[in-house]
Amino acid sequence: MPKLLYVVTEDWFFVSHFLPMARAAKAAGFEVVVATRIRQHGDAIAREGLRVLPLQAERASLDPLKLVHAFLLLVRIMRAERPDVVHCIALKSIVLGGLAARLVGTKSIVLAPTGLGELWIGDGVRYRLLRMLVRALMRGFLQAPQVHYLFENREDPCEFGLDPNGPLVTILGGAGVDPDRFSVAPEPPAPPVKIAVIARMIAPKGIAEAVEATRLARAAGAPVELHLFGDPDSSNWRSIPQEVLAKWSAEPGVSWHGRTDDVAKIWREHHIAMLLSHREGLPRTLLEAAACGRPIVATDVTGCREVVRDGVEGLLTPLRDPAAAARAITRLADDPGLRRRLGLNARARVEERFTEAAVMRAVSAVYSSCGEGAPTEGRARRPYG
Repeated sequence: MPKLLYVVTEDWFFVSHFLPMARAAKAAGFEVVVATRIRQHGDAIAREGLRVLPLQAERASLDPLKLVHAFLLLVRIMRAERPDVVHCIALKSIVLGGLAARLVGTKSIVLAPTGLGELWIGDGVRYRLLRMLVRALMRGFLQAPQVHYLFENREDPCEFGLDPNGPLVTILGGAGVDPDRFSVAPEPPAPPVKIAVIARMIAPKGIAEAVEATRLARAAGAPVELHLFGDPDSSNWRSIPQEVLAKWSAEPGVSWHGRTDDVAKIWREHHIAMLLSHREGLPRTLLEAAACGRPIVATDVTGCREVVRDGVEGLLTPLRDPAAAARAITRLADDPGLRRRLGLNARARVEERFTEAAVMRAVSAVYSSCGEGAPTEGRARRPYG
């Protein structure tokens, strides 16, 4: 049985986005191992029949000593496990895990930059130098015959000199959505027209812009309410403090509810999905809203425009422009027919491009091509702790 090792910094991120891929790997005949920071979701991974290895690598930390420690731990894990395929998820895991896999001579490497995030959003000398380093690694040492790339949109490959149509690249619909689980439901009564943002409560998700857009729309007479679902992220330095969220929630027309476990219920109870993010890989929250037939207001940025075409599935607005977002939600609030038309188009787009089954088929094909050939001799695991 060939072996696949996932390298991902957070167990919750693996559970929320990558379990369908792991199931596809198991169906293709792989033994699946997950190296991740174990917090609250290790048992959920294990219940899928996957083996979990602890990887204490704080995703937000750039401390050189911690990076070296995480790299050496990955080298030990890979030498002990001897995987046929190493699948590294997100930039930090790609750099550390990709280099470790090349060093130990792993037969096949899959690199998945799920979104370029803070490193590509940030400004200043530090961010520019880090971007140069990551580009150099991915254009050089990490481009090799045994390396395959999984991207979530057609724009990010170009950041690394990769052809999105080339043989080294597969474009996936994120983690995909199960259209049976996220089904179309009639709108709730209106007014008020309820807008939902489901995201981590961090500044790059455009939370402050969403609040300001709602203020402006309400001041102009639009009967709208904004409902925020998600928690702050202690591992992200741009996390929004709880006291700020509570202050916003005290305003008329704005409510912060914290994290939700029933996303489909949220879309049944709301009219419009909004995400004024600064950059995305492929936002799962918008895919789920689209599957439920909800129109979308989003920023015209990488990732969001992979899901939403302006005037087709929703309305796109310029980055960091709450006034434009206010006009968009006012337009939707005033026109139930437009909301319905855009929502049905959104559902059709998910069924066409972004189903979980389609993602699993594509990933299974990549894993099967990577796993061709006999397993490495002497596969028995060796201790590395």
